[in-house]
Amino acid sequence: MERRGRMGTPPSPSSSASASASSSSSSPLLALLVLLALGPLAAAALEVPLDLPQPPTITVQSPKDYIVDPREIIIQCEAKGKPHPRFSWTRNGTHFDVDQEPKVTMKPNSGSLVVDISGEKAESYEGTYQCTARNDHGTAVSHAIVLRQSRSPLWSKERIDPIVVQEGVSLVLQCRPPAGLPPPSIFWMDNNFQRLPQSSRVSQALNGDLYFSNVQRADSRNDYICYARFRHTQTIQQKQPINVKVLNLDTLNETMADLYNETDLYSDTPANDRQPTFLIPSGPSSSQLVLRGEVLELECIADGLPTPEVSWTKVGGDLPAKRFSILQFQKMLRIDNVSASDAGDYHCTARNALGTAHHAIRVTVRAAPYWIDGPPSNLVLAPRETGVLTCRASGTPKPSIVWSMNGVPMENALDLDPGVRVEDDTIIFSEVQAGSSAVYQCNVTNEYGYLLSNAFVNVLSEPPRVLTQADKVYQVIRNHGVVMDCASFGSPIPKITWFREGGSSTLDGEPYAVHENGSLEVHVAQAEYSGKYTCVARNNLGTVENHVHLQVKDPTRIMKQPEYKVVQRGLAAVFECKVKHDPSLVPTMTWLKDSDELPDDERFLVDSDSLTIVEVTEADQGVYTCVMNTTLDHDSASAELSVVEAEPTPAVVHERPDPPSDLELTDQKETSVQLTWTPGDENNTPIQKFLIQYEDSLHHGGHWHNLTEVPGTRTTAHLKLVLALNHVGLSHPSLPSRTYKTDPAPPDKNPSDVHGYGTRHDNLVISWKPLTGLQANGPMLQYKVMWRLKDVDIDWTSVVVANVSKFVVSGTPTFTPYELRVQALNERGAGPEPAVAHGHSGEDLPVAAPDNIRVVANSTLAEVRWDPVLPKTIRGHLKGFKVYYWRERREHREHNHNLHHVEKQILTFSGNHSRAMLPGLLPSSNYSVNVCVFNGKGVGPSSTTQTFETLESVPGVPSFLTVSDLELDSLTLKWGPPHERNGRLTGYTLTYQPVNSSNELGPAKELSLAPNETSVTLPNLQYGTRYKLYLRAKTAKGAGPAIPQEAITIMDEVAPVAPAFGNVSWVESERGPMFSWDYWGPETNSVVLRGLKEGLTYRVRVVAQGPDGQAPHRSEELVVSVRAMTSRQVDIATQGWFIGLMCAIALLILVLLIICFIQRNKGVKEKEDAHTDPEFQPMKDEDCTFGEYSDSEDHKPLKGSRTPSSGRTVKRGDSDDSLVDYGEGGDGQFNEDGSFIGQYSGKSAGPDAAEGEGPESSEAPSPATTAVTSMNSFV
Repeated sequence: MERRGRMGTPPSPSSSASASASSSSSSPLLALLVLLALGPLAAAALEVPLDLPQPPTITVQSPKDYIVDPREIIIQCEAKGKPHPRFSWTRNGTHFDVDQEPKVTMKPNSGSLVVDISGEKAESYEGTYQCTARNDHGTAVSHAIVLRQSRSPLWSKERIDPIVVQEGVSLVLQCRPPAGLPPPSIFWMDNNFQRLPQSSRVSQALNGDLYFSNVQRADSRNDYICYARFRHTQTIQQKQPINVKVLNLDTLNETMADLYNETDLYSDTPANDRQPTFLIPSGPSSSQLVLRGEVLELECIADGLPTPEVSWTKVGGDLPAKRFSILQFQKMLRIDNVSASDAGDYHCTARNALGTAHHAIRVTVRAAPYWIDGPPSNLVLAPRETGVLTCRASGTPKPSIVWSMNGVPMENALDLDPGVRVEDDTIIFSEVQAGSSAVYQCNVTNEYGYLLSNAFVNVLSEPPRVLTQADKVYQVIRNHGVVMDCASFGSPIPKITWFREGGSSTLDGEPYAVHENGSLEVHVAQAEYSGKYTCVARNNLGTVENHVHLQVKDPTRIMKQPEYKVVQRGLAAVFECKVKHDPSLVPTMTWLKDSDELPDDERFLVDSDSLTIVEVTEADQGVYTCVMNTTLDHDSASAELSVVEAEPTPAVVHERPDPPSDLELTDQKETSVQLTWTPGDENNTPIQKFLIQYEDSLHHGGHWHNLTEVPGTRTTAHLKLVLALNHVGLSHPSLPSRTYKTDPAPPDKNPSDVHGYGTRHDNLVISWKPLTGLQANGPMLQYKVMWRLKDVDIDWTSVVVANVSKFVVSGTPTFTPYELRVQALNERGAGPEPAVAHGHSGEDLPVAAPDNIRVVANSTLAEVRWDPVLPKTIRGHLKGFKVYYWRERREHREHNHNLHHVEKQILTFSGNHSRAMLPGLLPSSNYSVNVCVFNGKGVGPSSTTQTFETLESVPGVPSFLTVSDLELDSLTLKWGPPHERNGRLTGYTLTYQPVNSSNELGPAKELSLAPNETSVTLPNLQYGTRYKLYLRAKTAKGAGPAIPQEAITIMDEVAPVAPAFGNVSWVESERGPMFSWDYWGPETNSVVLRGLKEGLTYRVRVVAQGPDGQAPHRSEELVVSVRAMTSRQVDIATQGWFIGLMCAIALLILVLLIICFIQRNKGVKEKEDAHTDPEFQPMKDEDCTFGEYSDSEDHKPLKGSRTPSSGRTVKRGDSDDSLVDYGEGGDGQFNEDGSFIGQYSGKSAGPDAAEGEGPESSEAPSPATTAVTSMNSFV
């Protein structure tokens, strides 16, 4: 038994011949090659499960030419194996002892080196590094990694004199940037950082210089600035601005001539029109060397006036299609992915109205070594098996191949197995022995580069195991295909057989097919195929089985499709879409308008099986599609909506036209007849067209078919029955004409829609659309089916069939193009010569996987690239690629570090691709990826799994931060590392600062902590002080977000401190009692206590809760009484007690007036009785009598009455103030019933008080004061 390292593919005859010619023992080799060709082919190189012994495999390594950012140097080297590999390094060919380098560390369970260059020069670590990974079963070696520091040197300081140039001449502005590593990108901009415009006249060359084919006056400016961007260091440097002045000598006067002598001008010759000459390259010819796979860039920049146009040609051939592009305004020819066929002579031609210039460039193509069929693959052999490792590579010049075993050249290997023989690019293993596992290195070298590949030979005796998930459920739609996996591993390779539950025979043959990788394919699934399937893997060491389940679902179908709608503007349009689907699948209905989402408009109402558009407008016109999706399939249907204007009610009735009459057949011929008719009444709507129908009574009696349409102005056509059409609709059919029978004839057409496809990998189904009975032109209709291989000059193979629409050709090679023809025959002869159609025989699963998988990743995104798959290995129509990727989840154990991958994620890319983007990755995580190609038959084998690691990012917030052990001058913090580390933690940053009693932050202090620390004690703090603390975790990418915390050190028990709470009080507000307090400073806090019951008394205090372990602060207690009734302050004049008081005062005044009036009358009478003199003196005030009394005074207002003298009106709102405002005053008082009357109590202003001064000046005099004043005037 034998196995091969390259998927079991035997060497080509040419390679076998060369090996025989170069070997001294060609006969044994030839015999072995014959044995290999006849023996069973091995499956694709197997991935050995990591729990089995295996030599190391390098999974990640830094690139060969490694230019690093000097701020961070990481040299990657990752490997897998069992036991886990040990790593070592060489630098410049000698052992590199990491333990002796204080600035260099090796990542745990990894070979990657991390160089800390703080305080060091990065140049001291430049050199050639090589990583070695070894375990008990072999040694793997990385390629040589040339480490160089990126450099962005400064532009040398220079003084650039202004350039004065005559209009029309050519000009070159040199950039000459400093030599950086890698070279910088060059671009020209102005002072405003705007790119300078370029054209066919002005353009930038590959060397960065700016070329003018001829200058114009508009080119004068003082800010031609060349910028150099250094990618690795992310820096941009600029050259000193260049000042260019373009002058016209014809307009210079003598003053300008004196100012600018001949040496000042860039050119002092007249600038006339001239034929082209090349500024670059120089001379009539030049040469250029380019390597295979690189980009070839050729440029030709010409001088001339008018501006020349440049064109490109290749001598003796065409420019490579799809790989070339002409850029920089036709001045540069670019060819991507150069191959040997691109070598030769290229001509660039510059033309203007005055002449032509030519330049020839000879291109030589060389090739660094490259793989022909990919690098050697790992080989797993059982004891006493035979296998082959092949290292097939090419290059120009032809490279040399050197084999090594475990990093030692084969000729120097001490423990080389006798059964191992090297034959040029092949190693042959015969009768391998247990314990002879090793890693073999193939080094392919020529003067332009090298390839180094590791491939191990693992000698194992392992019973079979099934890697496919147990009891996995596969779902498929009826009449579709499905592939059920049975991935296995064992040594020797297990043989896979399949059984169905309840059956004893193996499944091999229609409708099943077992692939080489063990998968079982069902080509056309039916409902009865549902059930349990068992795959059995066996070798000479044991047998194992696995069960999977197949569920066949009914397809999703739209039973009632939406229909074409014509709706008047402003009305509603309803589209129905009724669907039938498998009841176990969850459907999702989606509506589209013109293949896009529905407008975000509430006029669009989506129901479970309909779409309603209310108040349609012209913008709603379009094609509406309902799409029904399930997890397995979908179906869709479309209809168009037309919106028309609402038409007014017509004055006349429009109806369908009357049917035509008087049908007459004339001019009867072999295949035609003239039909004449008389149109019916138009019914107020012009006839647009006539529809001609016919009846084929010989083949489809009783069925009328549409034949043709003629304009409404015609009254003649060929054949039979006529209908008229106007805007209203079709008329009723006319009466049929008389029957006319034609004579039989050979068919005048052949079947259409001829297709060729396969239902199996070894057949070709030729199908066509059969002719109708009318198209047969006679009885005994048959078909002559013809086929032959495409592009092969052989005779057609044919067969004659009848009453069918397809024919199956068996025994065809897989997916081979064919030419097809189908010709109609009847008893009168054959139809016309049929057209040639093309088709392919049946597809089969791809046999090859994408090769050369490359991954470039940042912290969250990875780009995967692969080489194209050879078309012949796809064995079918290329449908696309599937990219499987998964994250390797680390599990830490006591003595080892294992990787376990989580469920795979799949991205499918339809069409031919060579790259894919993997989004949503986690930083600093190991991922594995492989790629498969799939065709119409299914998915091919997976590529070699490529493992990569995403870059680090800043970490997440620490998981927790607590405060403990509070002391007078210290406190202890404890924390946990962040859940999202996003890389290797380099430490923590702790920032803390005190907060004083005014809540002002003091100076912040920062403390750096080691990554393995989870607690720290902060000493020398102030006692009884609150501190704000912020903790951040760090990686090499920087610090992450902070977790905040607060803590207060313990009060000094001896020294008195101010209480935490101050000025605790409460007032009653409209919303309830308002509680206010100060805490550690003058800042006031308040809260309204809601929900308290009326008439009750409460004890209230404030508590400040500190961090864990710290005693809370409590304020003094206050007693809060809630009034039984709380009401809003109202106008006092409306209160009952006030009205009663006013009435009593008024009554008292009235009594006093009456008494005074009686006393006055009595005194007058006594005077009259005592004195006869009519003259008398007035009574004095102190005698309680009135002088000069008159009746008119009764009409004067009393002094102090409420009649306003100044026009001021006392408003109701003047007293409608809040309780809180009055509570703050010093003069307000409460009555016994709780009413506030402070506003109405009179206040003496004093003799010196200004009028209107003080709070009382704006208030009206109180009624009580007025009453007292009135009484004083009487006393």
